[in-house]
Amino acid sequence: MSKQFSAACERNREPILETLKKVFADRKHVLEIGSGTGQHAVFFGAALPQLIWQTGDLQQNHPSIHAWLQEAELKNVLPPIVLDMSNAAWDADLLDKGVDAVFTANICHIMAWTELEKMFAGVARVLQPGGKLCVYGPFNCNGQFTSSGNAQFDASLRAQASHMGIRDIEAMQNLAGIHGFVIQSDHALPANNRLLVWQRS
Repeated sequence: MSKQFSAACERNREPILETLKKVFADRKHVLEIGSGTGQHAVFFGAALPQLIWQTGDLQQNHPSIHAWLQEAELKNVLPPIVLDMSNAAWDADLLDKGVDAVFTANICHIMAWTELEKMFAGVARVLQPGGKLCVYGPFNCNGQFTSSGNAQFDASLRAQASHMGIRDIEAMQNLAGIHGFVIQSDHALPANNRLLVWQRS
């Protein structure tokens, strides 16, 4: 019962992986923020065995992550740590772990903007100089939805909670710049999603 399944993870994992193979080719230690069910971690961890893949999420999501990890039995994918972006010091235990990359998928439209600010601030502290931050999900461009599907998705999010909603890519770029990140690449992926890659300057 602990093992949860996300159809979205299954749909988007292949195109994300093809991009990560290039972006993480020279990386060693990846922190995943928002591991969710645990599906992405075991899929990417199996396909990228040269990486140490550190899972992390809110405590309530750990049982599913543990279940997927136990089934996969991957030595390079580590058990989840508690990551709560409502806590400004969420990164305290990660500062000396040698993390040189951070990956996160489909959380920017879920978290409140104040939590995103804390996430970028913490990632800037955790990442080594030259470290890479990869953020996947749907984004608006110039304040406009990039598809009718994204507009409907945004409406459903805002109906659930006022703090949720698809973010403007320009606002994300500005937030990244404030914390010393320089955009490296912007990858258009299926279903009107993007994978944004920043590097810590």
